[in-house]
Order: sequence, then structure tokens, then C-alpha cells
Amino acid sequence: MLAGKARCGLLMIYCCCAVLILMSAVCARGQGAVNDAGPSAFLQAKGRLDAAARRTTSRAERRKRQGKRLRAPDVIYYATPTDTVNEMLRLADIKPGDVLYDLGSGDGRIPITAARRYNIRAVGIDINPKMVWVSEERARGAGVADRVRFINEDMFRADISEATIVTLYLSRKLNLLLRPKLLSQLRPGTRILSHDFDMGDWKPEQKVRVPWFRGYRTIYVWIVPHYSH
Repeated sequence: MLAGKARCGLLMIYCCCAVLILMSAVCARGQGAVNDAGPSAFLQAKGRLDAAARRTTSRAERRKRQGKRLRAPDVIYYATPTDTVNEMLRLADIKPGDVLYDLGSGDGRIPITAARRYNIRAVGIDINPKMVWVSEERARGAGVADRVRFINEDMFRADISEATIVTLYLSRKLNLLLRPKLLSQLRPGTRILSHDFDMGDWKPEQKVRVPWFRGYRTIYVWIVPHYSH
């Protein structure tokens, strides 16, 4: 009987030792996992915080750059088709030193194309700050940000006197409202090109149709005369 009790006591001691050894091993593995995961978890958390900070900064920069809308746009924005852009610039008879102003520049495709293909300076003016921001991003993407500038301004109040080429895609009504400004601010010989809309009784020098799907787009070309000054 004593031998039986001794065997039971030894068995209990053996089981307790086994449990203690197992618990120590689990704790050691757990501590190792924490140590291994610690730097990784820290870096992951830091990366998430940095990304959030960048997003916040980016939003703040966009808000700062976009500014405030001056007033409601005069027309709904529609992009000029690429073929029409190319033909407008061809008809503009661009020369070295020319400066192109696009009034109501939208996504900036005309000034950007002029700078990229003809290596001239170009300025886009748009009353919508979001479109100005889009245009600036597109200019950077096209590698012409050093030659193209976009301004969030009312085209009726903007100074356009340095322009030697002016492009428009507005409406007939706006063209007629702009006409006195164009004739008073622009120098004689400045080329004015309008996509789809004329200027009333001011007869264009050229009127060219550009095929577009089953129809066409019309480009009007005027040259500022000497007697306008």
C-alpha cells in the first residue's frame, strides 16, 4: 500500500513538472512572437499614420489651391475634341514668341497642347477653381508646367493684353459680350479663334469645318484690326 501511495505521489509530481514545462514553453513562444511582431506592428501602424497624414495634407493643399469659386460659370463645360484643338492651333499660325490665352480653359487641353507641340507660353483662365486644379495637374503630367499657367479668374476682368493668340469655346452671347474687351485690350494682329460660335456681324477671316462623327465642328478665325485701337 505504501508502494502504491509512493507511485501516485511520483505521478502527481511528474504531471506538475510537465505542466510547468509546457507553460514555460508557451510563454517563451508568446514572448518571442511579441518580440518578432513588435517592430513589424509598429512599422505598420506608423505607415498607416503617415498615409493618413499625407491624405489630410493633400486635401488641405487641394482646398488651398482650389480657392473659392468667384461666381457660377457662364456655360456648361464641354471639352473641345482633340482634332478640333489641333486644327485651331494650326489655324492660329503659331510663331516663336507667341503667347496663347484660352478664355474658359476647362481642363486645359488647348494651352497644354500649344505648349507641348509648339513650345510657346500659354495661359488658361477659368472661373471654376476645380478645373484650374485639374488643368495644373494635367500640365505637370504633360511636362509643360514651366510654360503653362492657369488662373482662377473671371475672364471679363482678367488682363489679357499680352496675348498674341486667344482661343474660345463659349457661346455666341459670351463672344459678343467679350468682343469689346478683345478689341480694346489685344494688339493689332492678334489672332482670335472660336470653336463653334461666331461674333455676330464681325466677319471672320476664316471659317473651317472639322469632321466630327456624322457632323462637323466649326472654327472661326479673326485678326484684331489696327483701327480697333
